[in-house]
Amino acid sequence: MCNLETVAEEVQKTRKVRKIDCNSRYCTNSIRHSPDCGDCHCERYFGPDVKETITFTTPQYCPSCQYWFKGPGSQHLR
Repeated sequence: MCNLETVAEEVQKTRKVRKIDCNSRYCTNSIRHSPDCGDCHCERYFGPDVKETITFTTPQYCPSCQYWFKGPGSQHLR
């Protein structure tokens, strides 16, 4: 399973810096995976980030989370 090295620059904006190739022919993200694989059952996802650099932090929630943690979504239904 290939992994990424990323940089989190702003709220919910992550930039991929580089890919760490696993060199497996069964991983669709690897350079060794066959382009003629077609409808395969190979691994399609990246593993956890090998390294993540965070360059921006804020005490505020992103717009999606604001609803659930501070807005109407945070109120319990009875």
